[in-house]
Order: sequence, then C-alpha cells, then structure tokens
Amino acid sequence: MYEDMNQVHRFRMPVEEFTSPNPITAPETSSIEELRQMMDSNGIRHIPIVNQDKVVGIISDRDLRVVAGLKLADKMMIKASDLMVRDPLTVSSEMPLDEVAFEMSSRKVGSVIVNDENDELLGIFTVTDALNALIEIARQTEQ
Repeated sequence: MYEDMNQVHRFRMPVEEFTSPNPITAPETSSIEELRQMMDSNGIRHIPIVNQDKVVGIISDRDLRVVAGLKLADKMMIKASDLMVRDPLTVSSEMPLDEVAFEMSSRKVGSVIVNDENDELLGIFTVTDALNALIEIARQTEQ
C-alpha cells in the first residue's frame, strides 16, 4: 500500500507539530453570549474552559447552537459550566498524529486538548488541524 515508508512515519509525527498553540480559554463563569462573542471575534469554533488555569471542559460552536433560540437575557444566565463538555479528551503533545486522529474519529469529537510534558495546556488540535496535517503530508509525498 505504501511505496515509501517515509509516508507512514510522517503520520507518526507528534501531534504537537500540527497543534494550534496557546488557545483562547474562558473561565467556567463565562456566559454563553460572552463565549459566542469570543468565537466570532477570533474566528474559532472551540474554547477550552478553565478553572484556575486547569482545563475542566470545552465548548464548541455546536454546543452554543443548543441555546441559540433563547432570549438574550436567558443566555446571560447560562454559564459555560452549565453547557460545557466536562473532562474533554486530552492527549500528550508527543502522541503520534495518527493515534490522535483515530481517537477523535472513534469518539466522534471535533477537538482535543493537547498538554505539554508538565500536563499543562499547550494547545488544541481540531479536525481542521487534522485536515491541514493530511494536506501537508500528502503534498510532501508528491515531491
């Protein structure tokens, strides 16, 4: 299947190579409207939710659509902690790209939290990052 074993090794690169570093985070007390504004103004679809710099959850734009039909006053009462996915999938920055992609696919999640060697937030790896990695690897194999 693979004529060049280097193709296989490229998929084994650490996920850190394609991780979006230093993601925008929000505290658990953020309102849903604040989160929506953060996503819109920064062009992002996932926000790690933190409590004292520790990731405790994640909110996606899909999560926010659940409450989209509510009145603004009602949205201001709903906090990130009410809607977030608790204990999101977290991986080590050294985990191979193909393993991370497999975990995301099998669990049907759109992003994972990437932690550094000290188990602190390094970045976020999304489906878009996975597609960008695939494109880059495919283009390298054409050369």
